Amino acid sequence: MPRERGEKVVATNRKARHDYLIEDTYEAGIVLSGTEVKSLRQGRASLVDGYAFIDGGEIWLDAVHIPEYTEGTWNNHAPRRKRKLLMHKQEIVKISHKTKEGGYTLIPLSLYFKDGRAKVELAVAKGKREYDKRQALRERQDKREADRAMASRKHLGE
Repeated sequence: MPRERGEKVVATNRKARHDYLIEDTYEAGIVLSGTEVKSLRQGRASLVDGYAFIDGGEIWLDAVHIPEYTEGTWNNHAPRRKRKLLMHKQEIVKISHKTKEGGYTLIPLSLYFKDGRAKVELAVAKGKREYDKRQALRERQDKREADRAMASRKHLGE
């Protein structure tokens, strides 16, 4: 059987970009059990409440929901267990310094397969206040209106 190529996105956390200001992003591997991999290959996972933390020089992903594999037996996995992430030591140290600054947290942005291996995209992020969210929404609407006006003006000029 040929090896898998390319990227297949399993789950994304679209709400994260709305609720947080993303500083840096990192790619990490995930330590999974067999039934978790099978469940992910079916495209079933939720990153909504997920977060990552550093404990004892290791990085962990918690509260990510990977539902039980339907064809699994009594040795199925727990849906919301702690999962170890695989990253280089230098990256973990850099992330650790950033999160200890205060106000920064680690959140998963997406879960995907890259060349057959399960990966998670982590972001070092700072929480947005309510007025920041409103301001970002207003800026997006203003830009959309300006683009529309420019397009209609260009269309009239031809």
